[in-house]
Amino acid sequence: MTKDDLRRILARIDGRGYKAYKDIEGSYDFGAFTLYVDHAQGDPFASPSLVRVRVPQSMAQLPSSLFANRVRRVALQDFLARQVAGAMRHVTRGHRGTGKSGLMFIDEGGQEVLERTAIVVRNEWVEARLQVGLPAAGRTVLGRQAEEMLCRELPQIVDRALLWRNLPQREAQRFVECVENQEHIRARLDELHLIAFVADGSILPRASGATDQPMPAAQAVLFKSPDTLRTTIELPNSPSLIAGMGVPKGVTLIVGGGYHGKSTLLKALERGVYPHIPGDGREYVVTSRDAVKIRAEDGRRVEKVDISPFIADLPYGRSTTAFSTDDASGSTSQAANIVEALEVGAKVLLLDEDTSATNFMIRDARMQALVAKAHEPITPFVDRVRELYERLGVSTVLVMGGSGDYFDVADTVIMMRDYLPLDVTADAKRIAQSLVTQRKVETPQPLQAIAHRAPLPSSFDPSRGRREVKIDAKAVDLILFGSDPIDLRCVEQLVDFSQTRAIGYAIHRAVEDFMDGKARLRDVVDALERLFDERGLDVLDPFHRGEEHPGNFARPRRYEIAAAINRLRTVRMQQERH
Repeated sequence: MTKDDLRRILARIDGRGYKAYKDIEGSYDFGAFTLYVDHAQGDPFASPSLVRVRVPQSMAQLPSSLFANRVRRVALQDFLARQVAGAMRHVTRGHRGTGKSGLMFIDEGGQEVLERTAIVVRNEWVEARLQVGLPAAGRTVLGRQAEEMLCRELPQIVDRALLWRNLPQREAQRFVECVENQEHIRARLDELHLIAFVADGSILPRASGATDQPMPAAQAVLFKSPDTLRTTIELPNSPSLIAGMGVPKGVTLIVGGGYHGKSTLLKALERGVYPHIPGDGREYVVTSRDAVKIRAEDGRRVEKVDISPFIADLPYGRSTTAFSTDDASGSTSQAANIVEALEVGAKVLLLDEDTSATNFMIRDARMQALVAKAHEPITPFVDRVRELYERLGVSTVLVMGGSGDYFDVADTVIMMRDYLPLDVTADAKRIAQSLVTQRKVETPQPLQAIAHRAPLPSSFDPSRGRREVKIDAKAVDLILFGSDPIDLRCVEQLVDFSQTRAIGYAIHRAVEDFMDGKARLRDVVDALERLFDERGLDVLDPFHRGEEHPGNFARPRRYEIAAAINRLRTVRMQQERH
């Protein structure tokens, strides 16, 4: 069918009941592009209708160099989604009618650059996946307004945002090259013996606690590396060289007075597992993709986790080698969070004492003197952190303002003063030698390999009511999996609503295809990552069965998928025998 056919259908259903919009489902040749109406909403208050526009490359003429490899393709797709969103804001009239009438959306993302399904760039075509609120007065079709949206506004959006001749070409080039530079740095961290890099000139503070936008440069203190930690890295694009602070492997402390930037630096490192858009201020803060933020999480459920390296010999002989609880304490939850992260491959742990359980982090000499080790089941983190690195190769970055006992186990000590870093490692070591701690190391036995677990597929139920599969992302930090909520408030590296949505469907896909009661959780997330690499995120979408649209997924990391599985309160695990 053609654009004229669409106009005729809209004229015919004008004034009819809202369900008449179902008549426009199908594809339409607009000449410069094809419009696909995949799903027309059945009610003006329901989720918006799902449409795609596909432009042949003969029309779009996007330079192939901008999507010549995976990194560049992801970056270009992200850039185009932002351009489409900007064109929507400029072109569309917005709300016109009842409910979501007149609104258009695309999943454009925030400060991070993520692999998304909103835009797909291929050698043959480029496609934008949109959500459209088809207009209504009450529950009556407004056909003329729908024609204005689909036949007038939408072609203008395509013209502005998907045709190379009309795009800000220099900005597009810079965007793609900036993302490629970031991923180049990430790929080099290991050979440089680093777990993170923070470029000179970075703006780490955000404008306020309510936004992820950068603080204006005129107000911010620009980051500057200490000379002793400065690292210079060659880049594939402009600039050809970049200098900044390399955070070495091992145990790194971030110390300093309150409000001097300790947690701000750690937060930047947390988010540095993702590339950032140019102008964010953190676009050259690059962290190992295997870094996981750890915190205490009172009240979470824990299922058969071996927390014995940190907590053992509980009263009344309760074992912690396969520890389960429906209401974890601060210390048991933090121990479980560490072990679960290591179980699926974490190589860097990021901790802030402000969000940690105090008794998990340290027991000083006076407390040791008062409460004998025989009556204290916790082996504090200070006594395991070096073993994590020396035995398992797992580095730690820890914000610590209250205990100098960590000086004894640190490789690097960075002091934040007025938002600038100082390398005070030598001073910390001298203090540790001159003011010798009286505390005793409390490791009852050496750290062992992490025990693996296999999730049991029978413990996952995605059904709700009459629907066999009903999975909803209610917020960035909340999934409703069937009737069971998954609380992700303490999973701090989850940054995008579309990641959360993808996690819900990834769990369902994993249950269907990769869980058999014997496959380890690590093997399950490995299989999901291979699936995403080979077939993209569209494989998560049940739209092919007529239910959902593939345009609102963003790729989550393995660690957040595993964290969601671990926080599903119905989940049951089978622990692998040593």
